[in-house]
Amino acid sequence: MKKIVFLDEYSMSGCDLSRIKALGDYVGYEKTHTTEEVVERCKDAEIIISNKVLVTREAMEQLPKLELICVAATGVNNIDVKAAQERGIPVKNAVGYSTHAVAETTLGSVLALYRKVGYYDRYVKSGDYAQSDVPFHFGHATHQLYGKRWGVIGLGNIGREVARLASAFGCEVAYTSTSGAAREEAYPALPLEELLAWADVVTIHCPLNERTRGLIGRAEIARMKPTALLVNVARGGIVDEAALVEALDADRLGGAAIDVYEKEPMVPNSPLLKIQKSEKLLLSPHNAWSPVEAIEVLIGCIAENISKAQ
Repeated sequence: MKKIVFLDEYSMSGCDLSRIKALGDYVGYEKTHTTEEVVERCKDAEIIISNKVLVTREAMEQLPKLELICVAATGVNNIDVKAAQERGIPVKNAVGYSTHAVAETTLGSVLALYRKVGYYDRYVKSGDYAQSDVPFHFGHATHQLYGKRWGVIGLGNIGREVARLASAFGCEVAYTSTSGAAREEAYPALPLEELLAWADVVTIHCPLNERTRGLIGRAEIARMKPTALLVNVARGGIVDEAALVEALDADRLGGAAIDVYEKEPMVPNSPLLKIQKSEKLLLSPHNAWSPVEAIEVLIGCIAENISKAQ
């Protein structure tokens, strides 16, 4: 039996891994932090599973038995794919497992921002509503989603599902492709600059690569409407976090929701934690992808990738 090493089991949120364990001589580690730990733990392994642990060229050079790297996610930016290709080591990711989860998170974030869910929840729970002499409170204006223009950056599996849901809510949808690929789609394609100026809502669903790193910076945010919403559920590093906070606090942007960060976990001095108008910003700890149902599908994807390689 081939040895299988899972480097960051914690990322499966305690879900049952028996389908993977049955496929070989399995060893799992809760967390793995360094290249030295990767080498030590995988020195006899034919198969590595990693969600976010870096598997570098340096590590691969010291793992002569390695035959397969399984990424417990869609993005493969934590793997030195070029080094793996040079060694004939396939890198298999999990495609489509989180499509509905991330799309639902995207829609939920936009609705929460438009309806000021956080503010009004705090208002009622604080007891202020119970002390009011009127039945309504309008501390922050709310807006409906119907009729808004929704711009999708990256029309892959998740982006396409977000576009479908936005259309169902009565939005006009357009997209921009970060790959430059020309395809027949149900929605019009716009250059990024035009999309940003056109949209009431901009949501990001592209991979992090040399084309998309720093894609949304000060200049791009400045093109957006001052009432627009920006949602990043793709990868940190695509949006300039400092520029985003500056725009929100200066009322040059209506609101934002961020699930992914330049550094993960977020650094203590992150500009996102220094925002003054906190009601305009929703933050979550990179968990848009992680409903129990999605993780169960993910585990099945990993097991299938291993089975096909054996």
